[in-house]
Amino acid sequence: MAAAAADPGYYVVTAYDNAGVAAADFRYWTVRPPGEPTAIWPEAGFCYGVSSRWYTEVFASWIGASDQATRLSSWNWQNEFLLTQGESPFDLAVHAMLVRDADRGTWEIEYGPVLQTDVGRTQLNANVFFDRGLSSANSDRPARMKYQWQVKYRWKRLLNVGAQGFGELGPWNDWWPQAQRSHRAGPAAFGTWDMPGGHAILYQAAWLWGSVYGSRASMFSMRLQYTF
Repeated sequence: MAAAAADPGYYVVTAYDNAGVAAADFRYWTVRPPGEPTAIWPEAGFCYGVSSRWYTEVFASWIGASDQATRLSSWNWQNEFLLTQGESPFDLAVHAMLVRDADRGTWEIEYGPVLQTDVGRTQLNANVFFDRGLSSANSDRPARMKYQWQVKYRWKRLLNVGAQGFGELGPWNDWWPQAQRSHRAGPAAFGTWDMPGGHAILYQAAWLWGSVYGSRASMFSMRLQYTF
């Protein structure tokens, strides 16, 4: 499966104060190379705003395909730590995610800066992440570099519109040849549906075109969060 190395999923990390808010998190994304079976990654987890500066989530990721059964792929512990909260032109957070590969039994860590700013009603995000192995079987390779960005126009609470992009460049100190890198971008929609009792459903969806590790492919992602 060409996109297997992309696991876990692609969702733009944002910097925000969500203190005291808990949510069930459901994600689903696919990669579709031309003429090949569609790869699918359903994910589910629980997230919580521990404080105004610390967001944490534990989730499981499964992997499958349109012609294969779905199986557990990884366990993931994601954390965001806000370093600024409005005192500068942009907000800065640190992203750190620990990944346990369910097949190989290895550990990896993904980490890097999260940048966010607002221009009027438009929110801009740009992140650069690195991932490297922590187990004896994968710790000898250099950290790999990836990026993600997002533009979101706050039109209405129920519907915001924008775009997202993702890419993988290879080892941080020796990028892959251009033909092997990944670059995808496309339109995205976001929104919040308020419910009785102070609960809410947050959603986002995106359709991206481009390449996945040098191969042409399209990607669909969807995320639902139920806050309580």
